[in-house]
Amino acid sequence: MPLACVPISDGMPGDDKKIPAAALAGHAEREPVNLKELAAHLDLSPTTLSLVLNNSPKAASIPAATKKRIFAAATKMNYRPNYLARSLRASRTRTIGVIVPELSDGYSAMVLSGVEAALTNDCYFYLTASHLHRDDLLASRTRMLIERLVEGIIAVDTPIRFDRALPVVSVSGHEKLDGVTNVELNHAHAADLGIGHLYDLGHRQIAVIKGQEFSSDSDERLSTILEAASTRGIPIHPRLIGQLIGDSPSPELGFNATREILSTGVKFTALFAFNDVSAIGAIRALEEAGRRVPADVSVLGFDDIYGAAYHNPPLTTIRQPLFEMGSLAASTLLNRLVNRDEDAPQVLSVEPTLIVRHSTATIAGR
Repeated sequence: MPLACVPISDGMPGDDKKIPAAALAGHAEREPVNLKELAAHLDLSPTTLSLVLNNSPKAASIPAATKKRIFAAATKMNYRPNYLARSLRASRTRTIGVIVPELSDGYSAMVLSGVEAALTNDCYFYLTASHLHRDDLLASRTRMLIERLVEGIIAVDTPIRFDRALPVVSVSGHEKLDGVTNVELNHAHAADLGIGHLYDLGHRQIAVIKGQEFSSDSDERLSTILEAASTRGIPIHPRLIGQLIGDSPSPELGFNATREILSTGVKFTALFAFNDVSAIGAIRALEEAGRRVPADVSVLGFDDIYGAAYHNPPLTTIRQPLFEMGSLAASTLLNRLVNRDEDAPQVLSVEPTLIVRHSTATIAGR
């Protein structure tokens, strides 16, 4: 496991080196000092301190006792670098902007976990902003990130409607834009896994919940599901296609969409939901209508969020590797920052996995 690291330079040699966080542990209750004040206290040159505090290779000739004394004094005197000054001098902030629709315990949280893991491993910090599906917030939040000198932007399920002067990586983006790398799920494979699973269980009357219109995955996911069903000779009745309405991350949207499907009176024995959150809402609506899951209706989710395995019944779902997608987005962006002359890949595809639990079963009477 890599050591945690803290950038503490004032723009002296070795700015981007890593030092053990343990070396700076502790916090004295006093006003912080700057590098010159700390150097004066130790009767050493600021350059010597900078080499040691930044773990520069040039510090190899400095005695271990002196290094120990420097670290101890930095902790005791609450030394803090002038981060803004360092960033301006070095033209680096080691900060990435991440723009998301909203912060919830589902999709966005899992992607952010992957982003955080990759950035932390490289001593990068990130700022997160939510646009709540509002165009005005998307514009203003992105502008604020850029004004705070982020070096690049990761857009999560978010349309690219901002200046692309900085490197941009989009998670679940489908727009083919110059300079933007899209980290995408193989939706055709995901649909084939889901419809194939229901087909093998004997289901031929399948309802589908489509995502909200603003979601970048909605059209792609529905079209691939319809194609996978058609390939197996399963016509999906138009009235069995529900729609998530609203911008809430709550299961209520899936609950409402399922009630609309039930109200049509068209028979179905399985339901393929847009995501796990809407699948949870769908199960509640089915049970309130007297339909048992999975005895009467099988329910298939999508994403495999943290709570999917602990729902009652545990959700069968298409696992989208959200953590890995976030990590891949972050590592790709960092690579672009280091190798700016290289052509950025336009698409990076990841593969889904079918996770079979207890919300799907063989059709009754088969």
